[in-house]
Amino acid sequence: MVSELLPRCTDLLYEEAACLDQRRWAEWLALYTEDAEFWIPAWDDTNQPTDDPRSQLSLIYYRDRSGLEDRVWRIESGTTIASVPMPRTCHLVTNIRVTDVVDRQPRVSAHWQVNLYRTELRQAASYFGFYEYVLHPEADRLKIAKKKIIVLNDEIETVLDVYHV
Repeated sequence: MVSELLPRCTDLLYEEAACLDQRRWAEWLALYTEDAEFWIPAWDDTNQPTDDPRSQLSLIYYRDRSGLEDRVWRIESGTTIASVPMPRTCHLVTNIRVTDVVDRQPRVSAHWQVNLYRTELRQAASYFGFYEYVLHPEADRLKIAKKKIIVLNDEIETVLDVYHV
């Protein structure tokens, strides 16, 4: 069963990366369930990220999709200074693995790298880390029910946003 799920999970992760790079925000949001959790933990110390978004520091934490919808509204409206002008991004996703299936929901891990180019500064940056997903089957497709993002190089020169990861 896991081997049958892997292509569907991979397609979803690649589609998410393409939506972010092509700024297809509505399509990106549609990949998430209404109650999807989106979490980027901070580092508790040099080697340990925080493990509770409700009681410890996070770089970003939204307990449902409404937080992501707010971020997209700010990006599209130009009200976020860090996103004007928007940097060009290129998301690379690799080492995608189905690590478990619980209640028909695949748990998926992956490695990622995002390359950004800020045209106004003529400056490139790269961020990288790990993804952990819980995917939820809906009709004939999978949606993202939970996404945890570990940012390994978390010294970011500006405000972290959803397109950085």
